[in-house]
Amino acid sequence: MTHIIVIGAGITGVTTAYSLSQLGYQVTVLDRHLYPAMETSFANGGQLSASNAEVWNSEATILKGLKWMFKSDAPLLLNPAPSIHKYSWMFEFVANIRNYRENTIDTTKLAIEARKHLYAMAEKENIDFDLERRGILHFYHDAASFAAAGKTNDLLVEGGLERFAVTPEEIKTIEPTLQGEYYGGYFTPSDATGDIHKFTRGLAKASEKYGVRFIQGVDVQSIKTSESGVKIQYKTIDTADLSKSHDASTAEISGDALVVCAGVGSYHIANLLGDRVNIYPVKGYSITVFLDDAESVANAPWVSLLDESAKIVTSRLGEGRFRIAGTAEFNGYNRDIRADRIEPLISWTRRNFNVNTSRVVPWAGLRPMMPDMMPRVGKGRAPRVFYNTGHGHLGWTLSAATAAIISQNIFDTYPVK
Repeated sequence: MTHIIVIGAGITGVTTAYSLSQLGYQVTVLDRHLYPAMETSFANGGQLSASNAEVWNSEATILKGLKWMFKSDAPLLLNPAPSIHKYSWMFEFVANIRNYRENTIDTTKLAIEARKHLYAMAEKENIDFDLERRGILHFYHDAASFAAAGKTNDLLVEGGLERFAVTPEEIKTIEPTLQGEYYGGYFTPSDATGDIHKFTRGLAKASEKYGVRFIQGVDVQSIKTSESGVKIQYKTIDTADLSKSHDASTAEISGDALVVCAGVGSYHIANLLGDRVNIYPVKGYSITVFLDDAESVANAPWVSLLDESAKIVTSRLGEGRFRIAGTAEFNGYNRDIRADRIEPLISWTRRNFNVNTSRVVPWAGLRPMMPDMMPRVGKGRAPRVFYNTGHGHLGWTLSAATAAIISQNIFDTYPVK
């Protein structure tokens, strides 16, 4: 049977492995962690959001970034320390401003298509991941930001999304728990939320029924490709210290093709393969508020929200958890959870909702961002190498569709034997 190796056991790698298994392939997944979904797929904002399909390549984003550069609690934070990788990425980011309109529309279409695949996977495998199909409400505090949102909305609607303006009164009707006064909003009834970690772990477990093998806690050392297949050498990682490997536990695996789904690690893997996949890690933060009393359960929102001024999103994960996420930090591969980035999320929660924040779990993860904000889905330069990576802040939203695309691409190139 044709054997495909997938590097990465996050949402993109697991959906890819599952999709390949449904086409009849033998699949093996390699990952650095002992379990699936332990990095960026662990505790993101939870939104399955075609309404967030707008790419960031715009003059407005650059101006805001400059304004916020020296504010530690700003939604977007840039460490100005020199880095060839970072500044080459930024140069390409600016160069892609000209593609803003086209890429936003294309991303919207892909996000709408992805829903079908994700819901189908969840239904077929009976995966409980706290899915809430109650829509996403974006709200705005002033006339200028609401007017700017109208221009973006036109592009999302052109991409096929049902999304419409709502008044301040309608905002309170859609989500009664919101405190405060707002100028207006936009509502997308077809958007949804869910726990990415629960879904990914559930789909990984379901994949094993179809013969998918997971080799966890290993680090890829080298990759050799030829017209006949791929060979990967890897080491078992010392789980007490992920920076170290045991020299004695080197192993090798062979396959007919390789799919790189390694998140921010895809940049390094691509270099090993002679490809340039210019992913930069953009850190995001979240908090999970545990709703331990009846009043908090009643006062936390069920409709997913996005506060445009703060760039903060929310998701209700079952009755007892409330996820709040946001910020974009350009600070390399640093994964530290900074108190000055977590505190604005807690303060925002207290301002907008009457919930108890005495039990809050903070988290930080690295989004794998391409400079054009579009995922890299397709063949690599080396034979039998494919990529499905670089989804940025929309990995949860887009991965089910890109998994289907790359799996069909592989099937068309190397049919199952």
